[in-house]
Amino acid sequence: MPTSTPLDTLDPDAPLALRHLWLIGALRWVRGEEADVQASVGRVRLFLDTVQGDPAVQARWRRWWSRFIATVDLTPLLADHGFAPRTAFLSEFGNRLRKKVLPGTPETTDMAELFDLLLSARFDVRWLKALDSDTLKRLRSLLIAAPADEAPAADSPAGFWQTALMDALIFCVSQISATGFASEIRIRMSPEAQAQRPFHELPADFEALRRAVNRHGARSPEALAAADVLRQQLDACRHAAYTVYSHLEEHGVSVGIVFRLRQLRERIVRVKELLDCLQSEQPERATAALLADLAQVGLDNRSVRSLIASSSHLTAAKVAERSAESGEHYITRNAAEYREMVRKAAGGGAIIGLTTWIKFLLYGLGLTAFWGGFAAGLNYAASFVLIMLLHLTVATKQPAVTAPAMVAKLRDIKAPGAVRRFVDEVANLFRSQIAAIVGNVGLVIPVVVLISLGLQLLTGQAMVNEDKAHHVLNDIHLLGPTVFFAAFTGVLLFASSIIAGWVENWYVFHNLDSAMQHNPRFTAVLGRERAARWADFMRRNISGLAANISLGFMLGLVPAFAAFFSLPLDVRHVTLSAGQVTAAAMALGWDVFTEPAFWWAVAGVLAVGPLNLGVSFYLAFRLALQAQNISEVNRQLIRAAIKRRIRAAPLSFLIPPRAARRGEDDEPPAPAPSAGSPQAHG
Repeated sequence: MPTSTPLDTLDPDAPLALRHLWLIGALRWVRGEEADVQASVGRVRLFLDTVQGDPAVQARWRRWWSRFIATVDLTPLLADHGFAPRTAFLSEFGNRLRKKVLPGTPETTDMAELFDLLLSARFDVRWLKALDSDTLKRLRSLLIAAPADEAPAADSPAGFWQTALMDALIFCVSQISATGFASEIRIRMSPEAQAQRPFHELPADFEALRRAVNRHGARSPEALAAADVLRQQLDACRHAAYTVYSHLEEHGVSVGIVFRLRQLRERIVRVKELLDCLQSEQPERATAALLADLAQVGLDNRSVRSLIASSSHLTAAKVAERSAESGEHYITRNAAEYREMVRKAAGGGAIIGLTTWIKFLLYGLGLTAFWGGFAAGLNYAASFVLIMLLHLTVATKQPAVTAPAMVAKLRDIKAPGAVRRFVDEVANLFRSQIAAIVGNVGLVIPVVVLISLGLQLLTGQAMVNEDKAHHVLNDIHLLGPTVFFAAFTGVLLFASSIIAGWVENWYVFHNLDSAMQHNPRFTAVLGRERAARWADFMRRNISGLAANISLGFMLGLVPAFAAFFSLPLDVRHVTLSAGQVTAAAMALGWDVFTEPAFWWAVAGVLAVGPLNLGVSFYLAFRLALQAQNISEVNRQLIRAAIKRRIRAAPLSFLIPPRAARRGEDDEPPAPAPSAGSPQAHG
């Protein structure tokens, strides 16, 4: 334990910045090596012993502390620290980025700004919570309690602390009321919550507390009773705000509204902490808890990642839920559904064969990088949308929506048969993916062959020339960057499903289907019946349109943008790659089967499919696990169950049963998608 303390350099007459730098250094001394909490507590006791054991030091400390509380504004720390300057997600996002880039200065009178420099480590939270009652009482006597020969006054430490607490309470209650009265929050509360009008009564309840504290004292029976009424009203406000979540679940999620609700909840907690500091029988313990909480909040609020995660969690859960609803229709559970999947995938492969031909035609135009990428993206997007409208499918688009559907089976993982049902879904999904890939690749190859033969008969030229054919084979060579590009394409496939979920959520949140159906401008142009049909079509297909269009343009434009920044990045889609290799083989003739480059390209196509599927499925599966809060223990249980199924019935992952697996604890299988079902779209 060191024998010297920072009190040796304490200078009450130093300039503002130097006084604050001394305080930063003193707390750094208390923190020490950040290894032993009790050692830090011991340093706090040594500091107290030094001040209270030497009258000269004590007088110097009092002068320093008096100047400190006279120059700093404590209220922003108590009322606003940890909250966004403006109640909006984007403004807080920018504020946190600014704090990460720009350093803070100790030359400030705002205690909220200085606080982040004073308690800047997570270790500070630990030693604050470890302070014992005796040490806390001594600290309170040193910092807050008025000297024995002075009556508590407004400008004394005790009066200063109570005034700061009351001002912070005023600010917090005002912010809570303002949030509750905001139109985007108010109109989404339940009718019962709106009828109770909790936010209307909150200012009056606080005013009653303020009058009781001013007339009778903070711990008088009148003030304690008024505080109880205020706490009950705060709980009523919190319950009213929670009803907004039900509206968001049903009508779409807004990150901004979720962010404001989180701020509201945390401000209510802050008010209760301030009341404890004002009225607790152990105010020193309540104050230490508040300071530790403020230090923790300050550290947490520097993280941009935590802001995005906490504010977008509900949206991510909603995206996973909507994907699960669509993904149910991509999982085959019996032989009839398996054959239907092969048929739909074959139709999708046929259209991809035409897409391959158009892609080579666009290459021949010699467009610049951007316009070439845009044209390719338009080609892909149009093909994917056509596949969707014809109720066909593309294999690689399935994992991003089937993964949430599988994880939805684990919502009640402790229920009898839950894990077995999930393993059934794994087998069903694996078979479904095989069926889709076989259907896609199985028909894209003959379609490209037929187009190439037709072109040779009509024009005397194949779909591509020999130079382009060799270039295609080299591009899809297994030992080249094909594996990396295929994995990156899996990321784009997952991203398209996220975009689809966000667009659908945005569409529902803004109630656009109702607007399309009833808006006078729409009905005047389209007529009521046609407007109703358009609104119904968009409501059923908005997710599919967003997924297909975004995926198409990402496949076309991302390589173009990467090339602009000199990044060697490209995409590899299994069905498109199979079509391109087939076109190259047709251009080179029978001799291609003797070329090693052809077989390496075939091996590349065989690797592209699993990587497309595996990466997109893994990312979607992780998102769904987080949305359902599946623990690591349950994940291990699932892995063990899958291994047992592989050993006991390996063919169940390849051959569909004649009927769906059923058991007394199984859920009934989902019905096969009808021809008109939008979820059956590719």
